[in-house]
Amino acid sequence: MPRSSFQRYKPFPAIDLPNRTWPSRVIERAPSWCSVDLRDGNQALIEPMGFERKIRMFELLVAMGFKEIEVGFPAASNTEFDFIRRLIDERRIPEDVTIQVLTQAREDLIKRTMDSVRGARRAIVHLYNSTSTLQRRVVFGLDMAGIVGIAVRGARLIKELAATMPETDVVLEYSPESFTGTELPFAKEICEAVMDVWEPTPDRKIIVNLPATVEMATPNVYADQIEWFGRNVKNRESIVLSVHPHNDRGTAVAAAELAIMAGADRVEGTLFGNGERTGNVDVVTIALNLLSQGVDPELELDDIDAIAAVVKECNRLPIHPRHPYVGELVFTAFSGSHQDAIKKGLAAQKAAGVSTWEVPYLPIDPADLGRSYEAIIRINSQSGKGGLSYVMEESRGFRLPRKLSIEFSQSIQKAADETGLELSSEEIWNAFTREYLSRAGRFTLDASTSVSSAEGSACRITGKLLSDGSARGLSGVGNGPISAFVAAVGAALGVTITVSDYSEHALGEGAEASAVAYVEVRCGGHSTFGVGVHPSIVTASLDAVLSALNRLDRRFAGIFADFREDAAALAAVSP
Repeated sequence: MPRSSFQRYKPFPAIDLPNRTWPSRVIERAPSWCSVDLRDGNQALIEPMGFERKIRMFELLVAMGFKEIEVGFPAASNTEFDFIRRLIDERRIPEDVTIQVLTQAREDLIKRTMDSVRGARRAIVHLYNSTSTLQRRVVFGLDMAGIVGIAVRGARLIKELAATMPETDVVLEYSPESFTGTELPFAKEICEAVMDVWEPTPDRKIIVNLPATVEMATPNVYADQIEWFGRNVKNRESIVLSVHPHNDRGTAVAAAELAIMAGADRVEGTLFGNGERTGNVDVVTIALNLLSQGVDPELELDDIDAIAAVVKECNRLPIHPRHPYVGELVFTAFSGSHQDAIKKGLAAQKAAGVSTWEVPYLPIDPADLGRSYEAIIRINSQSGKGGLSYVMEESRGFRLPRKLSIEFSQSIQKAADETGLELSSEEIWNAFTREYLSRAGRFTLDASTSVSSAEGSACRITGKLLSDGSARGLSGVGNGPISAFVAAVGAALGVTITVSDYSEHALGEGAEASAVAYVEVRCGGHSTFGVGVHPSIVTASLDAVLSALNRLDRRFAGIFADFREDAAALAAVSP
């Protein structure tokens, strides 16, 4: 765009509210929720929902705990009207759920709308007309009095028609559409004129909905508008003050949260924010933000993946993988430092045994939304040892020592760098098996190798070490099987071998459990790890040392070049 483009726009004026109180307030309970997925969300779809998709969405909203659901704009089409009639005639509306319908302040549309809800137990009739300075000038060509007259006539007609259908409890909702672009005194004036017609009381309230039909300023300005209105409107105790933010500036969630702090009682929005232009406010995000602050969101969100599946099916739109809380990748870390912090945080959480959730980079527990821990840490070229350790433990039960994690992560990072792709847990496991657990290598043990007791508490190992068709006798004593084996192998190879790190743990539980041993072996100024797995911890330990020897041989050519054939030993092991 041209650098001078900014000159075509003017800043939104600040609200004169010097003693505003909302900045110091804390949200302590959830607002009333009203889903507008079936109306505002539906009108924004490339392929609007038919009856089956509408019913699927309605049933999802009911199951999630919404008590107010805007089900359509019945005067807009026969499809909308017929859907609402079927909800009523087929008794699909639970007793504790109120449907809401939308209508412009026009006589023919109001009559059709009232016909659509006739016979319902309770219905909110949502009346609106645009009040903004801009629309008064360029769309309607009316002054303030003319705009007020439209709203008053509409409210009066709804009241008259409601009197003809006593079986239906009709609640009026009024929206000065484009509230954010309306002078506050005028917004107050027109809402009070509608209230004068409806005559609300604290026991029979009117819903006054203040929509950010177009998001025009920063969220704090919207909060100021809401607080100003709540302070100045008459009979505040007879009003349910509702907000309906859109997301043109990308701050609808913040605007809604600040509006609640500013006194809003109710929020209208859609699941995951579908709606015209950049969308409506995302009700699920607000609700889970509340959850993260220890506030009951008063919605059932414990299977977020199932909710997302229905929404995607009904809307026929994807959900971004980075969408807050519900996106495929939102609980996933690729960065090495993040992975390490998450791994340590989860371990500390488990060890502490406390209910309060505190894990770095995870504002809420994925399990609370029915999400698994499997995808929390995923591996690519940005990952590090912490993430790799987590994947190995979660997917295979291997608790890698820190130094082994560092060693293994270098080869995994190299593979990720070469492909530029993410590595799955299966690919990581296959790489680990090839590198540490495969028995392929220069050195193997003859089946005759055995461990026995020596004098005192010492161990003796005897047997044969095989390599490239040659064999050498093994004989060594140590204070345990590993030290005896290392002494025997060092003597057979004519080198000094030491063990600088050793750990072990069970792999699995019960009679079928195996042992896994991790051994770091040093020889000729070089060191590396080996890993062994076997039902016997002794055999697992010897296999780990052998794994390390073979890895040293592969990585540092010539370190064991002096292995010489022992003809007598070879003859002894030959058929």
